[in-house]
Amino acid sequence: MVSNVNVGGTIHSDPVDLITISEASKYATELLSKNVTTSNISYLIQYGRIKRYGLNGNVLISLSELKQYYQQHTNTRESSWKKELGNDLNWALSFDQYKEAETTKHVHRLHPYKGKFIPQLVEYFLDSHTDMFKTQMFFQRGDIVLDPFSGSGTTLVQANELGLNAIGIDVSSFNAMIGNSKVIKYNLEDVQKEIRRITYELNAYLKNSRVLEFEQQLLAKLQAFNNKYFPVPEYKYNLRRGLVQEAIYGAEKEAEFAVEFQKLVEVYNIRLKQDNSNSFLDKWYSQHVRQEIQFVYEEIQKIANPDTKNIISIILSRTTRSCRATTHSDLATLIEPVYATYYCSKHGKICKPIFSILKWWSTYTRDTINRLHQFNKLRTNTEQLCLVGDSRTIDIASEVQRSNPHLAELISQKPIKGIFSSPPYVGMIDYHEQHAYAYELFGFPRNDELEIGPLFKGQGREAKESYIQGISEVLINCKKYLAEDYDVFLVANDKYNMYPRIAANAGMKIVNQYKRPVLNRTEKDKGAYSEIIFHLKEI
Repeated sequence: MVSNVNVGGTIHSDPVDLITISEASKYATELLSKNVTTSNISYLIQYGRIKRYGLNGNVLISLSELKQYYQQHTNTRESSWKKELGNDLNWALSFDQYKEAETTKHVHRLHPYKGKFIPQLVEYFLDSHTDMFKTQMFFQRGDIVLDPFSGSGTTLVQANELGLNAIGIDVSSFNAMIGNSKVIKYNLEDVQKEIRRITYELNAYLKNSRVLEFEQQLLAKLQAFNNKYFPVPEYKYNLRRGLVQEAIYGAEKEAEFAVEFQKLVEVYNIRLKQDNSNSFLDKWYSQHVRQEIQFVYEEIQKIANPDTKNIISIILSRTTRSCRATTHSDLATLIEPVYATYYCSKHGKICKPIFSILKWWSTYTRDTINRLHQFNKLRTNTEQLCLVGDSRTIDIASEVQRSNPHLAELISQKPIKGIFSSPPYVGMIDYHEQHAYAYELFGFPRNDELEIGPLFKGQGREAKESYIQGISEVLINCKKYLAEDYDVFLVANDKYNMYPRIAANAGMKIVNQYKRPVLNRTEKDKGAYSEIIFHLKEI
């Protein structure tokens, strides 16, 4: 029974099929035909998906409960999604055999980005393999591929892995910065030297502040409180089975701990809010965090090597995003700033906002270096570049010539073979706003008005017509630089059936469609969802 929690009792069981976590890992790996680690099993226990049993101090689980879990969450998903989305759903393109570490491999996770596709999807269409769905290869090593909606640069990175040259275009200066940061060949010794210098200076700066001591004391009190009132994994197990009134119990304990939190704030003289909330950086960061961000930013400006400055700026941006004053469940979609401890429905305990960037800065510096090392082992001697501009009007040849003469020479010798891109979905995301903190911090100009199909324009008739016109104009402009026998692949959720018109407007025809399930979207959206990869060619 969960101590100190009025759960109304627990589920009692006397299973005879107890197995170890290691045995569970082997069983699940064979069952699902993909690697299921002991960490994956531990996650199921920690978050109350399956019950933990103990025998002589060992952690055991019930094999029958494990079987039931996977039957409910795997075997039925494909059939239920096909029932909802149609039998033409190509489950092979779900790539559900890949773990998150593989879909966010190496430099793909240098910086968060809403709405990006996974690298395996790009690789599927760009590489040389064929199968029952992809019956011919469309690109060969040495070819040039174009992504006129480059986003976070996934196409650029995968093109490099596969020995293809690539050009990206994005209207967002920050998006282009992210994309280019992933494919630059860095002097890693210089990057590490500057990281060590900045980290040393940040630690020296923090010696004059009591914020780290405050956080240490706060974490100690939180741990003791959560162990008492939200024991792991018992609390979450009972919560998932409706034995805890989460809203009532969580609010009660949140108010109880708030007293201790306020005492610490007063003892250590912590500034929870800034003096005003006029800008994004003013509103969404505590006073101490904002000051630390500015301190690191000023240290980055001292870096001489532009490539080193670029990648460390990306680290700072990633750190800044993670240090916003919000709840864990609202990190992807901000609602209201949170400056005090709160009951966290995502983690099932009392959590806190961030009061210093040091932890995340240290984590992301190490992670970035590791990912750059990983990608260096895979990279090919090819050229990739993301341009900043409006894909409807940009002169690709002249802009590439200005930024990368070698790549421009390749284009003059060999036209661009085709396009692989994911255009924005109408009325779904404001691409500039998702990185508002970075635009403000780095002083990038915002081109929100040039976005095609942004969230703020909605999904009404006028917005759809504007979207059709915008995507059509992109294809018309880009077509001037393509080879005669080009292949264009566009990833879209075309629930309004706009792409037949878009293709016709651009003088293209849809020769094939690949409908795939999208298994992982945002933290809160787990519903059945699909997208179509349209294959277009010249009429």
